[in-house]
Amino acid sequence: MVVHVNSGAHHTGKTMDSNQQKVEANILLLGAEKVGKSALTVRFITRRFIGEYGNIESIYCHSDRIDGREVCFNIWDSSHPQNALAAGEITEKQLQWADGFILVYSICDRSSFSVVHQQVQHIRRCKKTSGAFPVVIVGNKRDLHHRRTVSSEEGRLLALSADCGFFEISAAEAHHGVIIVFHELLELIREARALRKGTAGIKNIVRSMSAVFGRRRAE
Repeated sequence: MVVHVNSGAHHTGKTMDSNQQKVEANILLLGAEKVGKSALTVRFITRRFIGEYGNIESIYCHSDRIDGREVCFNIWDSSHPQNALAAGEITEKQLQWADGFILVYSICDRSSFSVVHQQVQHIRRCKKTSGAFPVVIVGNKRDLHHRRTVSSEEGRLLALSADCGFFEISAAEAHHGVIIVFHELLELIREARALRKGTAGIKNIVRSMSAVFGRRRAE
């Protein structure tokens, strides 16, 4: 079941010019059960921390103003597969929908880190022909460092090997770290879009030049 939740706009930064286009970003949150995906999302949208959630899939829509431009975050908080063998799988619908991914694990749960590793590999395989795939890996529950089973270095190395962003945060303790995660992913999405646009522009130029020189040869 997917529950759609709309939040009110929260405005920050400069005043937006009325001619500036609204930006939309579809963000897919993935991770094992009880790693704090929903807590992370609700913390970002409402600034409040709620510790307990069911395994219910939800799509949240949240508007913000960043650098003078209105940004609409569509956040798909996915449920974790009950089948352990499918833990790292991502549906084709999710892959097609998402502009970027936030992969969450608990620093206190090594199996959840393994799930994120599987999901990174799955995204890389599926996106390898389409260029950049904006991903941020998040180690959550930093406030429970005394129960840590996954080191910060392991998280950083995984992110580095897959060319992803990486943060360790505590959704329970601080709102600021959560904001940084979403804003960093937005920046990666913008960069990926600019890269695709630039690549498309170069291809169009090449096609145009080929057509011109092809006609000249024919003449």
